[in-house]
Amino acid sequence: MSALSPAKEIFLSVPVAERTAVPAAAAAVSLSESLSDHGLLEATRAGDEAAFAELVRRYRNQITNYVYRMTNDYDAAVDLAQETFLRVFRAADRYQTSYAFSTYIYRIATNLAISELRRRKRRRLVSLATFFQGRDGAPGEATEFDPADACPLQDAALVDDERRAAVARAISTLPEKYRAPLVLRDVEGRSYEEIAGILEMSEGTVKSRINRARTFLREKLQAYI
Repeated sequence: MSALSPAKEIFLSVPVAERTAVPAAAAAVSLSESLSDHGLLEATRAGDEAAFAELVRRYRNQITNYVYRMTNDYDAAVDLAQETFLRVFRAADRYQTSYAFSTYIYRIATNLAISELRRRKRRRLVSLATFFQGRDGAPGEATEFDPADACPLQDAALVDDERRAAVARAISTLPEKYRAPLVLRDVEGRSYEEIAGILEMSEGTVKSRINRARTFLREKLQAYI
């Protein structure tokens, strides 16, 4: 197995490679495109970087968009998507074909996104503590305490954009146990069976959490309904 750096280079260069492909590489690219996801993982295990590049091409936008919906932070989404593919590359020898590759990669991306959300929550708690109390016990100032303006924009031309932004903000306030299944179902369009596989829980639990998440969203978005 190669070091991680080639995988990172492949992730970063896939769009460029697609624009500048040369005839000598066309046969290899065509072969990779004809393989299933499982076949591409098998080829990656054998050291075929073109196969891994094809996996990145197939899933890069999906994973980046999914993580963005989870974190509401595009830069973080790009970084976490890259880390997702690095982990796929590093663990290619241990990959099992008993379940769909899409389930496997979404599970990795979900775990990374949830870890990021929890890290942010811990940071916010520290910031709030600093806001209410300084080092010496006296009131202090929080450098990161910046609550969002909940008032909708009144300009009619911006209502649609504001509504989309409001939905994104509302989703970003959901606890991760509700956020992940909601995004996978209502944004990604995944089946309940797929979501259960990604999150490693029963379909009944998935449905219950999605219903709960939708209730939360309706409550938060009353001004836009």
